[in-house]
Amino acid sequence: RNRSKMHKSYNNILPTSNRLLQQKWDTTYYNEHRRKVRDVKSMVDTKAPPTYMHLHLKLKKFQLEEERLTTIERDNRILLEKMAYIMRTRGRIDNKNDYVYQSLNREKRQRELLRVAKDNQEILRRITARQPEYSAKKWNDDWQQNQKFMDSISHFPQD
Repeated sequence: RNRSKMHKSYNNILPTSNRLLQQKWDTTYYNEHRRKVRDVKSMVDTKAPPTYMHLHLKLKKFQLEEERLTTIERDNRILLEKMAYIMRTRGRIDNKNDYVYQSLNREKRQRELLRVAKDNQEILRRITARQPEYSAKKWNDDWQQNQKFMDSISHFPQD
């Protein structure tokens, strides 16, 4: 839209003596207003906050990761050299185990076993030395006597 060609019948808001001059002033004021609105500086800062590279890059973490990877690479190389040596030669692997097991409480266990065995022998001696309270011969005689009594009173004796 071309601003220089305004409508022929310009109606201003306030009464004026010269309509053309008032139209020119109003246009000038309006253009000045549009320029000020366009060039205004905002009162609120809407820009993104500044980014600091040391917060995002984290060089110490990167350095520690590099050191860890270097250590892993070194260990892998050493293992690879050892494996290559084993593959080239017989490897000199020692599979003999000459370790003699020595218990720290063997003497105590042996003393305990001897004590238990001695106690068991003492109990066995006391059991075998004890005279019985009941006489098996007396029981057998009583049974024979009862058999005779039952035979004498029964209708059908067993003999």
